[in-house]
Amino acid sequence: MTPVTAIRIDPDDNVATLLANGAAGDLLRIDDAPIALSVAVPHGHKVAIAPIARGDKVIKYGFPIGIASTDIAVGDHVHSHNLSTALTPDTSFSFTPAAAKIVAAASSGPSFRGYRRADGQVGTRNEIWIIPTVGCVGNLAERVARIAAARHAGRIDGIHAFKHPFGCSQLGDDLGHTRALLAALARHPNAGGVLIVGLGCENNQLGALLDGIPPESRTHIRSLAAQAVEDDEAACLALVDELVADAAQAERSDVPLADLVLGVKCGGSDGMSGLTANPLVGRMGDAVAAAGGRVILSEIPEIFGAEPMLLGRAVSRDVFDRAATLIDDFKAYFTRHGEPVSENPSPGNLAGGITTLEEKSLGAVQKGGRVPLTDVQRYGGRASLPGLTLLEAPGNDAVSSTALTAAGATLILFTTGRGTPLGFPAPTLKIASNSALATRKRGWIDFDAGQVLADGFEGAADALLTLLVDTASGRETRSEVNGERDIAIWKSGVTL
Repeated sequence: MTPVTAIRIDPDDNVATLLANGAAGDLLRIDDAPIALSVAVPHGHKVAIAPIARGDKVIKYGFPIGIASTDIAVGDHVHSHNLSTALTPDTSFSFTPAAAKIVAAASSGPSFRGYRRADGQVGTRNEIWIIPTVGCVGNLAERVARIAAARHAGRIDGIHAFKHPFGCSQLGDDLGHTRALLAALARHPNAGGVLIVGLGCENNQLGALLDGIPPESRTHIRSLAAQAVEDDEAACLALVDELVADAAQAERSDVPLADLVLGVKCGGSDGMSGLTANPLVGRMGDAVAAAGGRVILSEIPEIFGAEPMLLGRAVSRDVFDRAATLIDDFKAYFTRHGEPVSENPSPGNLAGGITTLEEKSLGAVQKGGRVPLTDVQRYGGRASLPGLTLLEAPGNDAVSSTALTAAGATLILFTTGRGTPLGFPAPTLKIASNSALATRKRGWIDFDAGQVLADGFEGAADALLTLLVDTASGRETRSEVNGERDIAIWKSGVTL
């Protein structure tokens, strides 16, 4: 019989996670007691380390991740064949004042080389962004960006167009979401200049979008309605030339870590994500928040089942109530459309060893570290307070990462156990939960969090913090090198 390494995360857990593939009869040792696998169990999957009766709770991370649907013997593989979610739309939570802690005052920490903007924000890039109001001028925006990037190569950090299919045939809150999201992107400090291109006849009128941007944030913004000019391409290029001339005057300077706004995201998670990459990113959030900076957590459906881990950090009853309402509203969004709140994990998550949404959420929430929850923002809102902001957005990688950027994230840490090439407007570091992925997809992955299993968190945290600072100071991420820059807008209403 071959020994197999497994890890139990919390003393109360009745399952352990395998760190390598195990065959029937292989031994794993928990508390010096040998446990023989009854069947083959893949890497990242769970095995019972105590008998679990049908109907009993299965415990991981010290919390229930579901209910045993059959009797489970010691050594059995625990997955979708014998573990079911216990999530329902109806949950209630209690505010505990003793658990709320105020964010620490700004302290010394590593600095980075950022761009200090006139409004006090700090960017990690100095780029020109071209934002279409409507999908009809998306190709125009991309064409202008491509020509201007060649024309001005080396003068600034880049020129990018963010094409999307929306802005017309939208009504009410759905149109409002699109407008708020685009207006927030136009205020982002990584954009030294912004060209907003409209068509002229769309629902998302250029004037209304500009009205959503404070006057003091419009000094670096130009706009144009394509129907109003004879040569739209030439007119756009002339405006971009002006923006580049102004943006090229900006220079990097030393700024404190408190000026970083960190977005945290996971996508394509596996059984290792909650053990390596997500808690490692949580340590980055702790470092940024301890310096007085802001951390933004989104993906509201991936909080379902892990609410106590997050809500217990609310700094006030008001923040607690707003966060709980946001989570409840998102559950109602599912049920209104006839979907169960537990309609997750994805096929990739399941293959990687995650069985229930409770399990996925308990791993995902760790990206927020121990940062006190200080604010709650709806979709299209902006993070403005030190500490952790909970932001309304779905779990979809592109939609939530775009929302993180619009909320002000100047750097995104994106953990993954399966891998993805996708990139977003803010520089995005891809952090692999396992070393096999980091080795196999070097063209996608920026950092290997699998090393914490062998070397512990301290060295990996130091290395990731160094990479974070270097990236904020201008080092390109793999997705930037690969030209992966996209946005996605949350479609929440009817289409005319």
